[in-house]
Amino acid sequence: MSMSGGRDGSGRERLVVIGGDAAGMSAASQARRLKGPGELEIVAFERGHFTSFSACGIPYWVGGAVPGRDALIARTPEEHRARGIDLRLRREVTEIDVAGQRVRARDVDSGAESWTPYDKLVIATGARPVRPDLPGADAPGVHGVQTLDDGQALLDTLARTRGRRAVVVGAGYIGVEMAEALLRRGFEVTVLNRGKEPMSTLDPDMGRLVHRAMEGLGITMVNDAEVTKILTGEDGRARAVATQDAEYPADVVILGIGVRPETALTRAAGLPLGAHGGLLTDLAMRVRGHENIWAGGDCVEVLNLVSGQEQYIPLGTHANKHGQVIGSNVGGGYATFPGVVGTAVSKVCDLEIARTGLREKDAHRAGLRYETVTIESTSRAGYYPGASPMTVKMLAERRTGRLLGVQIVGREGAAKRVDIAAVALTAQMTVDQMTALDLGYAPPFSPVWDPVLVAARKAAAKVRVS
Repeated sequence: MSMSGGRDGSGRERLVVIGGDAAGMSAASQARRLKGPGELEIVAFERGHFTSFSACGIPYWVGGAVPGRDALIARTPEEHRARGIDLRLRREVTEIDVAGQRVRARDVDSGAESWTPYDKLVIATGARPVRPDLPGADAPGVHGVQTLDDGQALLDTLARTRGRRAVVVGAGYIGVEMAEALLRRGFEVTVLNRGKEPMSTLDPDMGRLVHRAMEGLGITMVNDAEVTKILTGEDGRARAVATQDAEYPADVVILGIGVRPETALTRAAGLPLGAHGGLLTDLAMRVRGHENIWAGGDCVEVLNLVSGQEQYIPLGTHANKHGQVIGSNVGGGYATFPGVVGTAVSKVCDLEIARTGLREKDAHRAGLRYETVTIESTSRAGYYPGASPMTVKMLAERRTGRLLGVQIVGREGAAKRVDIAAVALTAQMTVDQMTALDLGYAPPFSPVWDPVLVAARKAAAKVRVS
């Protein structure tokens, strides 16, 4: 390889990493475990102030369940540097020169720019929050919650705000978790959702259960609400959120509309993107068609093992696994990431929400014929103190009985039951095979028939006659 790449004459290769959070720094750390500084130079660019932090934990920090920001940081910049990684904070990569094997980075504070050559490149640019193009969306008092800086800015606003009215725009994971955080902070919370029911990652009938439970907690839930603008007062701060039908007073506004892959940089570089805007990779997480470029985390699309289709699922669990795979391959080892089944859990106060596999519309889009069953059960034996209700919905392929998806809404002990279904989906089990699973039982933990297996029995009976 020529000197135009990252080699500096010492025989070392240079790995450049774009993005200092889960996927990027997991890749850098794993590569460092396999190759020492004498063999591999690692340069990582991060445009923010922090590395390796849990964005998923921000709502719990805001709500007070997590004591402080530092609890969300898995590894500090100083710790990465001590391991031989040249981590450059507040440096935003603005261009990738694929042909010349180099990246251009800008110092966020000074504006100075410089080029850095690479032999191997890891792209872990993450996701960007959906910011609606609405009047007032950038006004003081309007917050997103993507980074630790965002979380601190929101906490500062909450501490200064005299009023106690909060409006959350969006009712996905971020929206419902932030609704809980604000409720715990003593705010009156209204959630505006453009869909028919909250949690669009569930089927609407299961989302309706979330809707009822949120209202039971004292959260005002407004569906079919298309936000048109954010109204501001004489001081320029947000004072209300307007929809086509009404205005909702607000002392603070949270945008929880979701995220999209941060791939403008890679689009400009001509790298391949999928239907959802994320980078496309092979099983080794190598960008398709590029031997020395890898990508992982929230900027990539992944294979859904149930539908067989590419999907965009931005989750920290995937990002860390991607990073491990990439780091192994960059460092001279070998690893693959086969895909996902789409498992996710969340909560709002004591309500637990879980899903894995396909929703009805996903199965329909994939061309699958299916049956659905919904059952109500309890988290423990009905006679044992603390038993709480849960609803389980299951999708199974018609005729074959192959499990396609599970959704669970309930109280304590409900959400993590979805892991049973996640394993069954990965193993491509039928619902009939699931009924024979030897799950742990004792009255404090489960009924004799676990709720997931009750649903599997009902689904097995239904597909036999379909």
